[in-house]
Amino acid sequence: MMNIDIIFRIAGIGILISILSIVLKQAKKEEQAEMLTLAGVIVVLIIVVQLMNQLFTVVRSVFNL
Repeated sequence: MMNIDIIFRIAGIGILISILSIVLKQAKKEEQAEMLTLAGVIVVLIIVVQLMNQLFTVVRSVFNL
């Protein structure tokens, strides 16, 4: 069964990053807003890579590879 907490965590990161990015763009700090967005994408990608690692570990154990 999928852990719904991970989905909420990724959605929360996305919402927080988008709000902070809008605030930075309103303050005429576009470069910082882009860097913040990039950092958010990297954090979410790290979470997804960890989940994929868990998936591959489970698949290997199921098929005894």
